[in-house]
Amino acid sequence: MGIPTPKELIEWVERENAERSSPVTRRDIAKAFGVKGAARAELRGMLKRLEREGALSLDGKRAKRPGQLPPVTVLTVERMNSDGDLVCSLGRDDIETEVLLDAREAGRVKPAIGVGDRFLGKLREEAGVVVASVLKPLEKPKSKTLGVFRSQHSGGVVEPVSRKARNSFTIGKADKLNAEDGDLVWCEPKPQRGYGPMKARIVEVVGSVEATKNLSLIALAEHDIPVEFPSKVMREAKELSMRADKAHVDITRLPLVTIDPATARDHDDAVHAEKLDDGGFRLTIAIADVSYYVRPGSALDKEAEKRGNSVYLPDRVVPMLPEELSNDLCSLKEGKTRLALCCEVEIGPRGAKKKHRFFRAKIKNHKNLAYEEAQAIEDGHKKGPKEIKVLFEAYRALVAARERRNPLDLDMPERRIIMQDGAIAGIERKERMDAHRLIEECMVLANVCAAETLTQKGREAIFRVHDAPDPERLDGLREYLTPLGYSLPKGDEVRAENLNRVIEMARKKGELEIIALSVLRSQSQAVYDTENIGHFGLSLKRYAHFTSPIRRYADLTVHRGLVRALGLGPGGETDEDALRLSTIGEHISKAERKAVSAERDTESRLLSAHLEDQLGAVFSGRISGVTRVGLFVALDETGADGFVPVRTLGWEYFEHDETKRALVGQKTGGSYHMGMKVSVRLLEATPVQGGLRFEMLTKAKRTDDKDDDERKPRDRKAGRKPLRRSASKPGKPKNKAKAEAPKTKEQPQKPAKNAPAKLKRRPRKKR
Repeated sequence: MGIPTPKELIEWVERENAERSSPVTRRDIAKAFGVKGAARAELRGMLKRLEREGALSLDGKRAKRPGQLPPVTVLTVERMNSDGDLVCSLGRDDIETEVLLDAREAGRVKPAIGVGDRFLGKLREEAGVVVASVLKPLEKPKSKTLGVFRSQHSGGVVEPVSRKARNSFTIGKADKLNAEDGDLVWCEPKPQRGYGPMKARIVEVVGSVEATKNLSLIALAEHDIPVEFPSKVMREAKELSMRADKAHVDITRLPLVTIDPATARDHDDAVHAEKLDDGGFRLTIAIADVSYYVRPGSALDKEAEKRGNSVYLPDRVVPMLPEELSNDLCSLKEGKTRLALCCEVEIGPRGAKKKHRFFRAKIKNHKNLAYEEAQAIEDGHKKGPKEIKVLFEAYRALVAARERRNPLDLDMPERRIIMQDGAIAGIERKERMDAHRLIEECMVLANVCAAETLTQKGREAIFRVHDAPDPERLDGLREYLTPLGYSLPKGDEVRAENLNRVIEMARKKGELEIIALSVLRSQSQAVYDTENIGHFGLSLKRYAHFTSPIRRYADLTVHRGLVRALGLGPGGETDEDALRLSTIGEHISKAERKAVSAERDTESRLLSAHLEDQLGAVFSGRISGVTRVGLFVALDETGADGFVPVRTLGWEYFEHDETKRALVGQKTGGSYHMGMKVSVRLLEATPVQGGLRFEMLTKAKRTDDKDDDERKPRDRKAGRKPLRRSASKPGKPKNKAKAEAPKTKEQPQKPAKNAPAKLKRRPRKKR
């Protein structure tokens, strides 16, 4: 027959696949058309060309029409639906069909198949739904591991940086990829047979583990935060373009502005304020319309849900959405027309909300301002849009409403690590300006409106909830604050305003940072939940995150809920997603905690690297944590946290007083307590682990003034006999130790006989 035409080839493949139980192969095609010898190369070229054009799909040696379901294939479990069945994907670009695996079928395999597992499945169609049955469970895809390469004669080993990892990997000479001792590398496990060391191959050399630019990468790997996007997600992002729907109202003439950090790359909110005749204001808060682009069930959506949020580190950002969206299509850039979901709110002269509405719109950001620029315009130091002055007027009205609400006002000082060319250029305190608070108040107002609308429409939603402090934590805070001169009402009915009085008093006494930290530690953790219990910290009954859908999946679900509830066009919430909101809330709460931990760990590593060349230097700081085994000290200048082991505090035995949050000397009564000002010497810095070890230079503080008076020798007028003098050395006491001991009935107690031997301290040698 010879080489077929493309049309003949496609028709034959369609016909054969309809009659067979498995797709035809290239060999079948060659045999059917009698293609032999050198002509096979021409046939292979035709098949590849048809694949590039999308006319055929080549799966290894098999050929089939795109979108055709194979009878047997490898499936990956993506999630669980509201009925408890598992939703699986084929991992194919040309087939978007989701496959259901019955929960009973999944449980038939031991161990039961769950989310993330892979299996070989047989497909069948039932009532328009593709259903799978399990033929064979498969191992999960081999994931890459980040570790430190240690060179050896036979090759080397890779020690994973993650604390969760149990084993190192053996690397053969052929699998080193030119890695050198101390390099940070990505390695991939090799097939394992029997027992023995785990073998792997190095697939990427990142660079020296001691390089500052790699410290954040270690933190991301430790917390299993993905850095790269799957190819399918990237393809979807690149295919998107801005095409407004008829639901988008054109308000491009409205002079909206964005006010963000000077270094911000994504701008997801723009604001405008208009003065009303009654002295109130009409606020327009425009938020990037991410739900219009990221549709439920798409690869973009699944990856965004998996990540939960963007992760912001001092030297890099790991976005929730690809840069094609986060930094371009959904970023409200100056002078660019963009799509937005807008919240229009009218407030009275004293900030009380009168009414609000949501609508989709085409907008234009007329000016992109940094916080410092907006503040300079308000203060009269710089010229700018006149609307900025009106925005600040509206802000002052919102402040009046906030003061009536009296939310928890920690306003703790923050520090920012400044990076330059992959190294730390400095550490500075973040200045809190009214420009920051202006945007915060606008965002809180929009979030409240979103929560109210979804509640009024009877839609279940993911709320941002913050429970009242646990009574036991309040008792601990009360017992800690009382000796320091602060007071809290008794009982469990402590309100935010009571805590605000403590914070204000601490601000006046110059103890804000440590007292605010103690108050913060007494609080419950804010989470995402479909059960609305209100927000204690903000003193609000209903609150839902709406203003950052570029970087928080919770906000994207709220956008979809509003779009569906108000009939605002495509991209609304589906029935299945509505039933999954509770599960989504739990997942993104965990993702948020991972991001916070990664940020904290990265900062610790960077600060440790920054101080590494200052060993032996003396720093001032405050005790920020007290444990049975030692003290944590936060340095005043950098905010870096380091540890002082209890065994290094001297010869005295120190007991941990949990109530007072202090280590108390058993013999002298001297103590080290939370918030105490101290001086320390830096002894050790370990950037890879993010650790600092200090030597305490400040003596323990005696908190009992009466005991201090009793220890002072009294003179004759006080009725005390003079100390005996040695005849051989006039003017000096014969026994110095006895002479200095206070002659009181109650001598300091010795350590108990049954005290742990390892906690007993030997006298320190003189230096």
